[in-house]
Amino acid sequence: MAKSKGKQIKVTLVRSPFGRLRKHRDCVRGLGLRRLHHSVSVEDSPQVRGLIEKVSYLLQVEEN
Repeated sequence: MAKSKGKQIKVTLVRSPFGRLRKHRDCVRGLGLRRLHHSVSVEDSPQVRGLIEKVSYLLQVEEN
């Protein structure tokens, strides 16, 4: 995956998706998060913001 030059957001999984709705688990995987305390930098776009909003109770988000 190529790095874009746009603004980046650091997202960390701080609560387990185990036992959550299937759509919420899919959102976590769509963000590229695999396990607890795993962090990824993703592009700040409306699509990514939507995924983050849906599972915000599982995540910690930092602006870069």
